[in-house]
Amino acid sequence: MGLQARALVSAKWLSNMVQSNLVGPRLRLLDTSWYLPMMNRDAQKEFKRGHIPGASFFDIDACSDRNSKFDHMLPTEQFFADYVGALGIGGDSHVVVYDASDFGLFTCTRVWWMFRLFGHAQVSVLNGGFRDWLKGGYPVSGASARPEAARFTASMNRSWVKSFENISDNIETQRFQVVDVRPHERFRGLEPEPREGIQPGHIPGSKCMPFLEFLDDDGMMLSPERLRKFFEESNVDLSQPISGTCGSGVTACHMVLAAHLCGAPDASVYDGSWYEWFAKAPPEHVVSEVDRERRG
Repeated sequence: MGLQARALVSAKWLSNMVQSNLVGPRLRLLDTSWYLPMMNRDAQKEFKRGHIPGASFFDIDACSDRNSKFDHMLPTEQFFADYVGALGIGGDSHVVVYDASDFGLFTCTRVWWMFRLFGHAQVSVLNGGFRDWLKGGYPVSGASARPEAARFTASMNRSWVKSFENISDNIETQRFQVVDVRPHERFRGLEPEPREGIQPGHIPGSKCMPFLEFLDDDGMMLSPERLRKFFEESNVDLSQPISGTCGSGVTACHMVLAAHLCGAPDASVYDGSWYEWFAKAPPEHVVSEVDRERRG
């Protein structure tokens, strides 16, 4: 189905696949739901209550570098290969990812990016997520799928990941544009971060493109035309290198998916994002309007 070119699939298409009993080694579905503590939702419990028939649960926290003090940092190639292989995903599997957030798309773009990062181009996002699936009246199952393990080989494209050092150097060199997808008020330093001990603000020179603005009111990705206009209005040049950042490297992948849909498939992600930046950067590299507001 032109897998590499089709980053988004519809609920109707997926429903046809499910009804035709095509979910299996060649088509794997992953519920990638994850929530901030303040959201008061338990992704795994919700998955057990109901999910798209045949789906397995992908735990973003479990498939990460457990030795890092920062949230869900990338695992090694071998860890990723073992984790997804245990979910029945092999080299020829078409993977469809979704989440059950109220936004439509929230965490699934991170897993879409991870598969591509580790060399697996046959991955799609269910446009509109579980929200749109339910809206369409498609079936839901509480049964747990236990797929037979498969062999998966991972090879990381390291140019798609930025480190703290890369972002620090870029303040001077300006080799790539940095796009922060947190809400404007957190970017400006005027609203609190959802994690304790982290102050809001932004990386010097970064641009703000809030992740929800990549979506329409139904939680679907905007059309490529509207996405291009959003990049243009945000003074982000799609013909030049771009790296996404957010709170912890998850919703930054909305920007990567949007750029991909606009024909710019090589956007990178600052994996540590704002939480690592705030912990490590010198005070002059934490840009905030808070002090200015107080003085004013």
